[in-house]
Amino acid sequence: MSPGGGLEAMLAAATAPVKPILQVQDLEMHFVKKEGVFVQREAARVRAVNGVSFDLKPGETLGLVGESGCGKSTTARAVLQLHRPTKGRVLFQGQDLCKLSGEPLRRVRKDLQMIFQDPYASLDPRWTVGTIIAEPITNFESLSRAQLRDRVRELMTLVGLDTDWVDRYPHEFSGGQRQRIGIARSLALNPKVVFCDEPVSALDVSIQAQIINLLEELQAKLNLAYVFIAHNVAVVRHLSHRVAIMYLGRIVEIADRDPIYEDTRHPYSRALLGAVPIPDPRLERKRVRVILEGNLPSPAMERHGCDFASRCPLRPKVDKELRCEKERPELLPMAGKPAHLVACHYHDLQ
Repeated sequence: MSPGGGLEAMLAAATAPVKPILQVQDLEMHFVKKEGVFVQREAARVRAVNGVSFDLKPGETLGLVGESGCGKSTTARAVLQLHRPTKGRVLFQGQDLCKLSGEPLRRVRKDLQMIFQDPYASLDPRWTVGTIIAEPITNFESLSRAQLRDRVRELMTLVGLDTDWVDRYPHEFSGGQRQRIGIARSLALNPKVVFCDEPVSALDVSIQAQIINLLEELQAKLNLAYVFIAHNVAVVRHLSHRVAIMYLGRIVEIADRDPIYEDTRHPYSRALLGAVPIPDPRLERKRVRVILEGNLPSPAMERHGCDFASRCPLRPKVDKELRCEKERPELLPMAGKPAHLVACHYHDLQ
């Protein structure tokens, strides 16, 4: 091969699009309530996740934002197969996790880990820190006692914990230290994707910053891909490369971090992101907030139109044909902005 041809191949490889490591396609997670003594029949169906799709690239952070009950945590658990999805596909490195079970699924799970919200409830109080961190390793690898001890100490050092604390119990640690233990446990098997389910919401503000900085350092060092679930949209903006806004079990807008904050198109996204205080008091006083009215629809109620129609401040002004009540908007790219997807019939009129 000529030198020029080799250079061209290197440039082509450098500019080639990065393939997603995780692809979620039309994911649904319904919880069915049944009634009856002898004959069980469906009494209610809660559509907690109702058609969620997104991609995640290696080393990328996708922020998943929405109000309580919108399905963020359920989405994470369904992707990880902690809840078996009702419908849809979850492709990890091209392999559909929804079609796996037993040992094949168990082997894949070591590459997909989760950091839980509550550092107090997610650690077994009867186990020492060393046992907690070592548990996933002993389930998947055969190491000698000395090798296991060294690996546990290595993980503790990685997350900023003193290795002399290896024989202490969770109740002897602060909230931030317990969350570091949970992070060390999630990294024990060298995962490729980590779901962070509101990992800082139960911590003090000063400790939140430390944990966020730690997650950033670990991502840079280990090339981790994060799905970062949070209520705090300011934290999500700081940490994420892309942001997805969820409402009532669906993603209504997804885009790169800056465009979604600076050019918000969905009415619900505008209300949610507009609730974040601006540090400058003068700008804060001038800002016009979007106030949502009406009741949040029940996730147990089947809807044919837009989920946000009953609360949308834009609909009465533009939807003369009642399209929002009859036709569900699809999550589609905006004209000229293929990376900015919005599920709104009238997003171009804002």
